[in-house]
Amino acid sequence: MNPPSQTAVATFKQGFSCSQAVLSAFAPDIGLDRNLALRVAGGFGGGMGRTAGTCGAVTGALMVLGMRFASLDPADANAKEATYAAVGEFLRRFRERHGSTVCKELLGCDISTPEGLAGARARGLFATQCPTYVADAAAITEAILSAPG
Repeated sequence: MNPPSQTAVATFKQGFSCSQAVLSAFAPDIGLDRNLALRVAGGFGGGMGRTAGTCGAVTGALMVLGMRFASLDPADANAKEATYAAVGEFLRRFRERHGSTVCKELLGCDISTPEGLAGARARGLFATQCPTYVADAAAITEAILSAPG
């Protein structure tokens, strides 16, 4: 069985978005149907609907952490704190590796504009940079999920 980072990159290379790739790589582990994961995360790619906001690999990872740590009981303060702690740790590690969690900062261009999108495609950023963000988001998520406690 491949680690989630390899599964996520392979899914991304099939043409799914970064958020879809990360969430679906963990779907079996978090009790989520893979097809449902692909649909749920469908609007988050490209920095949330190609607005170049929060990186889709990041949002996919945060969905995984929410599925693992959040509670259906709104009074469960411990679960809420555990969720926020896991998210905070993820964001810290991702920023430490890449300097940002924002798509346009990571890519160095604003893909929400036609010119920025064309430039990103011409420079091959989706094929050269995005797989790294997808792999790292999945690897960081896996490390957080497998940490003791």
